Amino acid sequence: MILLLLAAQAATLGATNYGLDAPMPTPKTTPAFADEFNGRTIDRNKWRFDTSRNAEGWANHERQYYAKDRPRNARIEKGSLIIEARRETLSKARFPDWGGQSYSSAKLVSRVPRGYGFYEVRAMLPCGRGSWPAVWLLPSGGRWPDEGEIDIVELVGWDPNVVHATVHSGAFNHTKGTQRGAQKRVPTACTRYHRYQLDWRADVITIGVDGRAVMRVANDQPGGKAAWPFTRPYDLILNLAVGGDWGGQKGIDDTAFPQRMAVDYVRYWRPAPNRSRR
Repeated sequence: MILLLLAAQAATLGATNYGLDAPMPTPKTTPAFADEFNGRTIDRNKWRFDTSRNAEGWANHERQYYAKDRPRNARIEKGSLIIEARRETLSKARFPDWGGQSYSSAKLVSRVPRGYGFYEVRAMLPCGRGSWPAVWLLPSGGRWPDEGEIDIVELVGWDPNVVHATVHSGAFNHTKGTQRGAQKRVPTACTRYHRYQLDWRADVITIGVDGRAVMRVANDQPGGKAAWPFTRPYDLILNLAVGGDWGGQKGIDDTAFPQRMAVDYVRYWRPAPNRSRR
């Protein structure tokens, strides 16, 4: 009955409202992949640091430098991954790829890309004006947005405690104002941990918070890959940006920094065979 109800409420790519309020239970089986962040340091077999655009600058006019393996910006602390954005000026002598940014932070990318399945990330987000934390998926190679993007959760500090879930493709993306997404007010997003979830199936993507679906889109529109490129494994990304076209829309409050994004765990379940195309 629940599956039938969810299918009936699924928002199509051609809809105007992608919001959804329905049960989104966490699988009860053992995850195929998990990082509980219980070690002393970040597990480099599970994560890599993305520093690829430090010298030239990051997309969306973001203003951070992403450090590599620098505890001031990324570390394990009391069983959680801490990604910390700081207001500071670095030096070319110590950081040869520094591009003149006034803020430092970190961006972690999963070593192994994953596809269809259920994802759950328990995190506490920062809300300082100018901060822009995100948990999202992006494929390696190809051009954005043609290869697709899935944003499990984003938050911009100038609009605190409102979380956003979005998908982008060649036909549906924010540069055209056609992205498919929804938002939800979570009054304690910046003071407590919450579970941010993705159920990614071959023809349906559902994103939720704390066991309740927030949005859903179904692949029911013509256009092929331009409409629905979500057919191959993606990298999972955890990062905290500063400023940018969206995150810096209301400016940056330097007095609010440092800002921290805390991640208690990351878990992934492979899809059951009979669920892959529901």
